[in-house]
Amino acid sequence: MDDKKRLRSEDWFNNLSDPKITALYLERYLNYGLTRDELQSGRPLIGIAQTGSDISPCNRIHLQTAERARDGIRDAGGIPFVFPMHPIQESCRRPTSGLDRNLAYLGLVEIMRGYPFDGIVLTTGCDKTTPAALMAAATVNLPSIVLSGGPMVDSYLDGRLAGAGTVIWEARKRLAAGEIDYDGFMMMLESTTLSPGHCNTMGTALTMNCLAEALGMSLPGCAGIPAPFRQRGQMAYQTGRRIVEMVHEDLRPSEIMTREAFENVVVVNSAIGGSTNAPPHIQAIAKHMGVEMVVEDWQEIGYEIPLLVNCQPTGDFLGEGFHRAGAVPAVMLELLQAGRIHGGCKTVSGKSVAENISGRESLDRQVIMPFDSPLIPQAGFMVLSGNLFDAALMKTSGISAKFRKRYLCEPGNENCFDARAIVFEGPEDYHDRINDAALMIDDSCILVIRGCGPIGYPGSAEVVNMQPPDEMIAAGISELPTMGDGRQSGTSSSPSILNASPESLAGGNLALLETGDMIRFDLNNSRVELLISEHELHARRDAYQPPELINGSPWEELSRTYTGQLSDGACLDFATAYRNLGDEPLRHSH
Repeated sequence: MDDKKRLRSEDWFNNLSDPKITALYLERYLNYGLTRDELQSGRPLIGIAQTGSDISPCNRIHLQTAERARDGIRDAGGIPFVFPMHPIQESCRRPTSGLDRNLAYLGLVEIMRGYPFDGIVLTTGCDKTTPAALMAAATVNLPSIVLSGGPMVDSYLDGRLAGAGTVIWEARKRLAAGEIDYDGFMMMLESTTLSPGHCNTMGTALTMNCLAEALGMSLPGCAGIPAPFRQRGQMAYQTGRRIVEMVHEDLRPSEIMTREAFENVVVVNSAIGGSTNAPPHIQAIAKHMGVEMVVEDWQEIGYEIPLLVNCQPTGDFLGEGFHRAGAVPAVMLELLQAGRIHGGCKTVSGKSVAENISGRESLDRQVIMPFDSPLIPQAGFMVLSGNLFDAALMKTSGISAKFRKRYLCEPGNENCFDARAIVFEGPEDYHDRINDAALMIDDSCILVIRGCGPIGYPGSAEVVNMQPPDEMIAAGISELPTMGDGRQSGTSSSPSILNASPESLAGGNLALLETGDMIRFDLNNSRVELLISEHELHARRDAYQPPELINGSPWEELSRTYTGQLSDGACLDFATAYRNLGDEPLRHSH
């Protein structure tokens, strides 16, 4: 007796109880050469969510990896179907790709739910493709596996390793100081773009792919392989084979993306020096999965974790060196041996975390350091609060020695400083006025930007890592404290206070801040306080008139209406109530 489980796809293509509707679903898929025998064979139908395209260069490698994934699916007995996913290119999308994560999520949910897939390969790369894909996998809960695209190969400037993205921030400072001209700026840019792939620094792209692996949603070693390496194609093939096995095992995201797995992610993010964009993305995935997670978890679980990965922007090396040193498995083995992660969590390999990383020691201790001899002893995020916002993040591993000496080393007042606020209404205002001598900006100031969150921008833009006035940069002061209700690029090393929630356009008191106000920063107690009286604060609130919001597109209006705050994942709040959509019976289309 054959007790093989009936596949979801058979309800479309092999429904013996309703041949009329089966014929309708089946017939058009024959027009490019597929056969009835294939589609009615009981073999798993596997979707490959294609994020690569000419307008998504960070993911374009997937035009090749998808072919190897197809080969793996076929060889394992499945039938592959490649379909397009909403494109996201962090560096080019205007006004911000922050608008696209939730839009890509919505589209992918409808495709996964509404078409005859038994399992899904999620191709990821550029920053927001990874969370969008995992959010959809959480909502639909079909067997799913992440295939990362990988970073570009290592790049150099003046004979030294120089990472993509990070070089742009350095080039901006050199341009401001008069050290280079326009052509020199462009030459610096070109020097770090040597191959297919996403940023080769530990920016948001590499961070999120590493965290997808730490979460258990990709095969061991997947995140770190540079895009052009032969191992990337081999990983794509193995991923294709594995998703077919996962369908037969009925291994679903809900068995993998558990509370313990998300705790592992927080710890790994600290150890790799991950991006400040990780918390809203990871919290969004958890929220769609139905796993309880709050922004304070990033400090409570992750703050004490040391920085083990010596990778730019907080270290010296780049993605290729990280891969050669052992990448995520080597980092997780250090953390497991130190008792800091849960080794029993299930992963897409069918094995536990502990089984996956057994014997995967670091192969280069300059790149992936021992737990007891780290680059920085405490590298996690600090979650700050006070009378300006309920929560904001600070990446403590991004605090440079110069910054610490200038602001955090006053005897008897260590890790505390007061600063005079210089307030900008968005990046346009910042660029227009940063060199205005009337502002009297010096090293006692903090640059503050607002109107840049999910509602204000909209979508939340990467604009908080502001640089000082040109005159200060020329004098050797290359960074000032910065703060805002937007985000910043993960390739930036600026120790900004960002993701402030609620944002200024959602009732946050950042809206009431005025240039010249004094703000006290107490990192010992995770507090940020505007130094005015409660009476004055209430008076400002009573007098406040919010700016008019002008929506540039239908999606901007929808996004502003339904998207939550960064501290809570910036999800479409209504969407998080939907679960297990892959199991829901669907009405027929005709």
